[in-house]
Amino acid sequence: MTQLEKVLYTAKTHTTGGREGASRSSDGRLDIKLSSPGSTGVGTNPEQLFAAGWSACFEGAMGLAARKRKIALPADLFIDAEVDLGTTDSAYFLQARLNVGLPGVERDVAQALVDEAHQTCPYSKLTRGNIKVTINLV
Repeated sequence: MTQLEKVLYTAKTHTTGGREGASRSSDGRLDIKLSSPGSTGVGTNPEQLFAAGWSACFEGAMGLAARKRKIALPADLFIDAEVDLGTTDSAYFLQARLNVGLPGVERDVAQALVDEAHQTCPYSKLTRGNIKVTINLV
């Protein structure tokens, strides 16, 4: 397990009620209702939050890779994240896909940026070897 040498940021949340509850960050910037996936509840769910967090972090990692190569990322770059919640042998698991669009970037360059981002993004490191992950260049 990797030990942090320096903590850059600590996210703090307080959650009550589980999947049918609410979560609020210590600074008040996040204040959301939670609902189970597929329910009629008005809140989001942990899978959506994970997809949003990972895709945002992944784009940041792509930006680092692009700056190293002195490449400007296109303004219309996008990442469509899909996180599946499912079961195998009655146990719950996740699997995920990141569909990355880099309009106007040559495919081999785009693939190199995606590959490097997947090696450096903390969310990608978290999932590596733990869940099935597919990264598609679209």
